[in-house]
Amino acid sequence: MKNDIVIKNAKIVDGTGSDPFFGDIAIKGDVISEMGEVTSSGKIELNADGRVVSPGFVDIHTHLDAQIGWDQELKPVSQHGVTSVLMGNCGVTFAPCKPEDRELIAHMMQTVEDIPKDAILGGLPWDWEDYGGYLDSVEKFNLGINVAGMVGHAAVRYYVMGERSVEELASEEEIKKMAEIVGKSMDGGAVGFSTNRYPPHVGPDGRSIPGTYADAKELLEIAKIVGKKKGLMQNVLDFGGQPEFSIQLLKDLANTTRNRILFSFGTGPDLESGKRVRQLLEELCKDGEDITAISQPRSSGFMFGLQSSLPFQGKTWDKLRDMDLNRRLVSIRDLETRKKLIKEASNTPEVLPYHLVFWLGNEETPDYSAGAEKCVAKMSHDRGIHPSELFLNLSDESNGKTLFNYRMFNQNLEAAGEMFLSKRIFPGLGDAGAHVSQICDAGWATFVLSYWVRETGLYSLQEGVRRISSAPARIIGLQDRGTLAVGKKADVNIFDANTVAELQPEIVHDFPGGAPRYIQGSKGYKATIVNGKVNFIDGELTGASNGEVLRHSA
Repeated sequence: MKNDIVIKNAKIVDGTGSDPFFGDIAIKGDVISEMGEVTSSGKIELNADGRVVSPGFVDIHTHLDAQIGWDQELKPVSQHGVTSVLMGNCGVTFAPCKPEDRELIAHMMQTVEDIPKDAILGGLPWDWEDYGGYLDSVEKFNLGINVAGMVGHAAVRYYVMGERSVEELASEEEIKKMAEIVGKSMDGGAVGFSTNRYPPHVGPDGRSIPGTYADAKELLEIAKIVGKKKGLMQNVLDFGGQPEFSIQLLKDLANTTRNRILFSFGTGPDLESGKRVRQLLEELCKDGEDITAISQPRSSGFMFGLQSSLPFQGKTWDKLRDMDLNRRLVSIRDLETRKKLIKEASNTPEVLPYHLVFWLGNEETPDYSAGAEKCVAKMSHDRGIHPSELFLNLSDESNGKTLFNYRMFNQNLEAAGEMFLSKRIFPGLGDAGAHVSQICDAGWATFVLSYWVRETGLYSLQEGVRRISSAPARIIGLQDRGTLAVGKKADVNIFDANTVAELQPEIVHDFPGGAPRYIQGSKGYKATIVNGKVNFIDGELTGASNGEVLRHSA
């Protein structure tokens, strides 16, 4: 019987960590029908020509909960081999939500994740109250890729406690009610529960979001329900302010759920910090606990350029901020205006520590791993100019397109490499859908392939693919995706391991209301297949809408 798609001459990396092998793959409907030597034909035939064929990549830390309402292709993760994403991280979700609380919940997502409130309110149908209803609403969209979701602590707590949820402890009855709602959310399809104890994540009134100061007892009661239903608990913790409490909480949660616990972590500026992360993870899991961390695969925190944010102070800079890119270029090319800009920036305090700011270069691909030669502080010092003058010169030369990266997190890539040697921490934390005008880390999987596999050799090709496919799929609880095997869902990538890379990010204004965000293309991907349909080919999305809502099933 004729297959729908046949991929010939493939270097198959199946996602298990096993050695690559050469062969063919056939797809019929939404599943892989044959592997090895395929002699039958296909309605669509793709010649991999020796390229890698792998499982689709799985992104377990996104905030696409809002963007999914107006961008069902879910760019730019869908341009980087990602075929399944997990939403609802960090305790902030749009359900459960009473009709009268919609604006507050939307505003909370804005203050925590930098997603414009007006875009959220205008871009989603808001035709739900419980989490299952939210997934029902999402299911009506023409999804380009697969989505799973967790229910968030902040939403659950506010739903039960109202205004008291921000600062007060919950009563026994309220804790019981929260646990029941989490259970019903999982029955409705949520794959787990997310919570957030990081104080700088604040709501519209400047106070830390609901759940930040909840008693550990509250989380452990919820954990009993999550564990009973074999779900995931995702955590954002305050390791800076409460390190001992955070470590003990992770162990207590793992011992309560007897299941998967996920948290976000990273390294410091020193090389030894990577080793300390590995040691911590070994300690956390020494008694068999299923605790996993996730971290950015590269230095990240804040990206800026003439086309986006301007981190300099002064009246002339404020005027520049009110202009579009073309007017900004005209303005900085006026010598008198340029002198004013440099003088104002030189006479006001620095907004960023420029020894941690690096130029991404003007090549086709951004230089995320640059050394001192692209450090803004050193470049400025060597040229005898202020960082603002360097910024203006490089912006002028690139017609305003060049960008700069403030390395706030994982500042030392050597330390990150030490950290990623652990089998308990995985690269990811791209935050797709959030902080969209400040960062663009949605290409994290491509960076793993280009840097940690090809450039440094930290991972072999098969191990690098495993860490961005089957490993995160297991954390979500997906059993039919993440590896290539007959009968598994046909989420498949074809890419050139020698050339795959991210392209330079750029600002666009395609959010509702014209709000800005970064997007970022890729190169080296021949095709991405989602549930048996070609979703991306030769650098372009096809418009196929074969994605599914991946509901929890214990």
